[in-house]
Amino acid sequence: MIDSNILEYKNLEPLNVSRETFPEFEAYCDLLKRENSKINLISKSTEKDIRKRHIVDCAQTIDFIDEKYDICTDIGSGSGLPGIVLAIIMKIKKPNMKFNLYEKSFRKCEFLSDVKEKLNLNAEVIQKDIFREKNIETDLIIARAFKPLPIMLDLANKNFKKFKSVIIFLGKNKKGIFEKALSNWSFDYKEKISLTSSESKIIKICNLKKK
Repeated sequence: MIDSNILEYKNLEPLNVSRETFPEFEAYCDLLKRENSKINLISKSTEKDIRKRHIVDCAQTIDFIDEKYDICTDIGSGSGLPGIVLAIIMKIKKPNMKFNLYEKSFRKCEFLSDVKEKLNLNAEVIQKDIFREKNIETDLIIARAFKPLPIMLDLANKNFKKFKSVIIFLGKNKKGIFEKALSNWSFDYKEKISLTSSESKIIKICNLKKK
């Protein structure tokens, strides 16, 4: 991998993301760009900045993932962001951690399965509508560009029998939505400024209960 590509991932080094993952990130980027011409996986406008906009943006959540967790569930996985990115990282950090990738689109599931096989990831691609599933058990729920925060919290509360935490990406101008959630739900949370945008945050929610 050329040095200019390595530099794209430099922000991840303080998070103990191994450099051994960088070639696999590159392989995933190549697969994304190749298939993006056939099915809508990521916005065409972000292809040139794919490492920062997608890989680093997803990988930074590793800072909030407890290595005691055994199962991570990516709801509405789409192109595998963030589930595939995190599975690549955990392949070295904790190989037995499993990633369940829920996606209802058949063609996107085909893509996810292809990536899983090519990169030898500990992941299961589940072609189902997450809103129709019940009594799901996991340690971590995560999603990116899926549904608004109120819908995600309601889904976690109603459709999951067991979970320990939820990680969300909170974009700019979403502060009011988060404050409203605090008035409707009881939960503990940690937050950090995103590495890819000073106006965005990554938030980890634990002990979620409806008020």
